[in-house]
Amino acid sequence: MSTFLDDIFTHAATRPDASAIVTPDTVVRYTDFAARTDRLARALVARGVGPEQVCAVMVDRGPEAVIAMAAVLRAGGAFLTLNVELPDQRLAAMVRTAQARFLVTTPTRAGQLDLPIDGPTVFVDAPDVPATLRPLSPRSLAYVSHTSGSSGPPNAVLLEHRGVTNYLRFIVDDYELDPDTVVLQFAPFGYDASIRDTFAPLVAGGQVVLVPRSTLLRNGEFAAAVREWGVNTILSATPTFLTSLRQSDLPDLRLTVSSGESLRPFLVAGGRDCVRGRMVNQYGPTETTMTATRFDVPAVPDATVDLIGKPIDGVSVRLLDDNLHTVPDGGVGEVWIGGCGVARGYSGRPALTAARFVPDPHGTPGTRMYRTGDLARRLPDGDLVYLGRIDRQIKVRGYRIDPAEIEGALLAHPAVAGAVVTAGTDVDGRVFLIAHVAGAPAEVTDSALRAHLAMTLPHYMIPRRFVRIDSVPTTVSGKTDRRAITVDGP
Repeated sequence: MSTFLDDIFTHAATRPDASAIVTPDTVVRYTDFAARTDRLARALVARGVGPEQVCAVMVDRGPEAVIAMAAVLRAGGAFLTLNVELPDQRLAAMVRTAQARFLVTTPTRAGQLDLPIDGPTVFVDAPDVPATLRPLSPRSLAYVSHTSGSSGPPNAVLLEHRGVTNYLRFIVDDYELDPDTVVLQFAPFGYDASIRDTFAPLVAGGQVVLVPRSTLLRNGEFAAAVREWGVNTILSATPTFLTSLRQSDLPDLRLTVSSGESLRPFLVAGGRDCVRGRMVNQYGPTETTMTATRFDVPAVPDATVDLIGKPIDGVSVRLLDDNLHTVPDGGVGEVWIGGCGVARGYSGRPALTAARFVPDPHGTPGTRMYRTGDLARRLPDGDLVYLGRIDRQIKVRGYRIDPAEIEGALLAHPAVAGAVVTAGTDVDGRVFLIAHVAGAPAEVTDSALRAHLAMTLPHYMIPRRFVRIDSVPTTVSGKTDRRAITVDGP
């Protein structure tokens, strides 16, 4: 089986001078991308990288980061991309849970962080060495991505080549991406959505535009970048971000893809009128290779329901009851996802893997399906309506968060005796986090608690509000009584 990298290298052979990666400072053409990728891949092979070996990639945003990820795959390994903006302790936890043995970085970054990696460090500008690059197996490990852990460190999800190749090729075809496609890379490196908006345009033979994150986060500069670089496609925009653009003078785009959280509040607010081209709503957890279903949002959408559409090619979505029996159309069931995109499981977490990745009684022998914890119902035309999560996990700005991880970090503060994290919704329909803390005296300010959390948690897991409570309410059995927690306290 060929992989999505073979598609990119085909463009390098047939259209060598076409622009692949564009930044404010440089242009990397397809022939250069292929040559630099293979040079680094040979250096990695020479240092011992091969199948099932995880390589942490710690490179600042730019062409070198993309080349590093591709080179790890060409060498036969699997990449773990580290977002250099995350706290040091968080990065170290990600490296440990992914069991990374190699580090790909730059001389500048190499001395800034002491990561728990015992194997060699290889610089992105490593000199060329003789080494053989062997064909990749579809069942080989391709990358590791993390989700929020219910307690302790984040969970490392193991994804294979067959899943990511199937997905990228599908969206290139289904979204009609081609050599004229110009994608503004939006998702932060280190999150699986960045794989989509980095590599999909290259698989199509188009361009990926990389600009500083600060530009992406300011509406005026974002719109200016779209115009300056001729961007016609956005592949990883959260509804929250799209909502922030409603008042901006954004040029027409050929395609806007939304994912990461419910699109319904954006549609209720009339946001579809501001997206004048094609719009697609994607749904799917990290454990099923980014996306399992997609829905083409019409110009006049039905905002009374949260439509996530039908499965992509190679993926099955079943709505099952507690006994794993299929619910009838129109009935509410839990979303179970099967097909080639299902991950192997969680690195070093066999019990959790066994609980969430189970044999698929509806599939061929040996196949598994993933239990999402989401509820949905199927309409007569086959489209799925998303109905929310069964458990407590919360989606904030596209990031899936387990409140227990934040609660654990809060309890690590010496002044905090109890903590419960809940979700609130503001007047614009945006979800935010509220931390209810017990024991912290008035002199321990909200700013101090935020600073404490920022030492171990990424920015999107920092609560917007802190509510002081006398004690955490409990049920008769001694468990936290979350139903007794309100926005203003118990």
